[in-house]
Amino acid sequence: MYIEKINGPEDVKKLSVEEMTQLAEEMRTALLTRASIHGGHFGPNFGMVEATIALHYVFSSPEDKIVYDVSHQTYPHKMLTGRKDAYLYEEHYDDVSGYSNPHESEHDHFTIGHTSTSVSLACGLAKARDLKHEKYNVIAVIGDGSLSGGEALEGLDYAAELNGNLIIIVNDNDMSIAENHGGLYQNLKLLRETKGQAECNLFKAMGLDYLYIDQGNDVASLIEGFKKVKDTKKAVVVHIRTQKGKGYLPAEKDKETWHYSGPFHMDTGKPLVEEVSEDYSDVTVKYLLDKMKKDPTVVAITSGTPTVLGFTADKRKEAGSQFVDVGIAEETAVALASGIAANGGKPIWGVYSSFVQRTYDQISQDLCINGNAATMVVYWGTVYGMNDVTHLGLYDIAMLSNIPNLVYLAPTTKEEYLAMLDWSMEQNEHPVAIRTPGSTMISDGKEVTKDFSKINTYEMTQKGSKAALIGLGTFYSLAKEVAAEIEAKTGTKATVINPYYITGIDQAMLEDLKKDHDVVVTLEDGILDGGFGEKITRFYGNSNVKVLNFGLKKEFLDRYNVEDVLKANHLTKDQIVADIISTL
Repeated sequence: MYIEKINGPEDVKKLSVEEMTQLAEEMRTALLTRASIHGGHFGPNFGMVEATIALHYVFSSPEDKIVYDVSHQTYPHKMLTGRKDAYLYEEHYDDVSGYSNPHESEHDHFTIGHTSTSVSLACGLAKARDLKHEKYNVIAVIGDGSLSGGEALEGLDYAAELNGNLIIIVNDNDMSIAENHGGLYQNLKLLRETKGQAECNLFKAMGLDYLYIDQGNDVASLIEGFKKVKDTKKAVVVHIRTQKGKGYLPAEKDKETWHYSGPFHMDTGKPLVEEVSEDYSDVTVKYLLDKMKKDPTVVAITSGTPTVLGFTADKRKEAGSQFVDVGIAEETAVALASGIAANGGKPIWGVYSSFVQRTYDQISQDLCINGNAATMVVYWGTVYGMNDVTHLGLYDIAMLSNIPNLVYLAPTTKEEYLAMLDWSMEQNEHPVAIRTPGSTMISDGKEVTKDFSKINTYEMTQKGSKAALIGLGTFYSLAKEVAAEIEAKTGTKATVINPYYITGIDQAMLEDLKKDHDVVVTLEDGILDGGFGEKITRFYGNSNVKVLNFGLKKEFLDRYNVEDVLKANHLTKDQIVADIISTL
């Protein structure tokens, strides 16, 4: 095997084209075996194998600097830069992250997990190089729909101004995570159809040189093309046509499903563990499709991740024009939603917590200052969600809860979520965000009679004394468990409160607690700094009531074990009970 002898890019340079072609097949076999056991980003990596081999054959990393966008296609790069064991041997599968990571290797220059960044980052590397009068190539690799993100276009716009070496590899597999959307991709399609000869050329229009490589999965063609642009004196786009999922038939046929996969049976492609339980995405799409049939002004919006709202390909077809994918462009999604709401429509935008930060300005400026009644549903905002350092869902409470005019809601059950969703889409006074709970979805079958238009009114679900537990969203059930344990150990029946509202406080209820409570405890599934608990603490600042805030400390966690993090942050039931009893 060739792959076993590749300890760095210098070993790739020793191979012939025929040997590199064999190396590509070995790399795909390793990627397939690892993915079937471990899971990970699948299609993007399978499509980039030959291009990665050719890059390391022509260029000299790490002196020549390669920056990968999103990092969905970095696995082959890692295999050729001293990290092959993490793809060949199961005991080493967790030695590397799923993303570009300079802590792993000098061949990675940034920790990157979010989209559309590579061109701008590469521009920065190139600018610093030129200021220091150094000579080497800077290469940005961008693909899987990332060109639809605003920062990618901003980077391309600036690239021509560099007047120095910059090579932008546009990995065009005619896909984003799902299908491509937008006029930009019509031009890419035209360029593919004319093999790069069309007079209408986005990249040339932006002042960039341009080279098209039709056989983006052929090592020889790629090497020839990359050699043409090596040591270029200006910015150039190399547009390569690749096949997402190449080499594994199920992934070639169903590119969307195989963008990312969990462990699966290699011979059939079926998941090792079938997902049978209903989740909030399933609940949402069922609700919205029914709502759309009754009301033609309802529109669901996604920014490149349609299944976050449950809209698989068949559901998108059913929704028709009432479903909109703006591409990987969260800023446009929020502004679009604000515009639809301003003109009498009922927009709902679904987004992962980790991606909300990309559009903080639009939520504040375009939506909340204008007070337009759009609905945002925030998924995986929880310690139980994605756990890569670039995809943490721990910061949205602090980010969103301090924007004026926004009502941020935290349901604790499926029934509460649907009630909030229905209220939000029917009211016309507030921009509303709803944070779906983490962990397993709870459905208690209880009818929700709460009037959510009475903003910042909490619900006391158990009346007690001495200690009051305010459990926000995911951690409401933890509050109930703690209360039960306190009563069992001390005989004291604690008050339990479901606050519902992340963005405000129920002053009347909090004031009333002063009469017969010594301690108020807040529990939140996010960072404490700037979070929900601090609002409660400020309220009691000049009183004799003590406040204990339980949540997560502000830090960048990476590939963590949930139980370890909860314990480190004193978020286990036993720790919380001990702290409360000690304070009492």
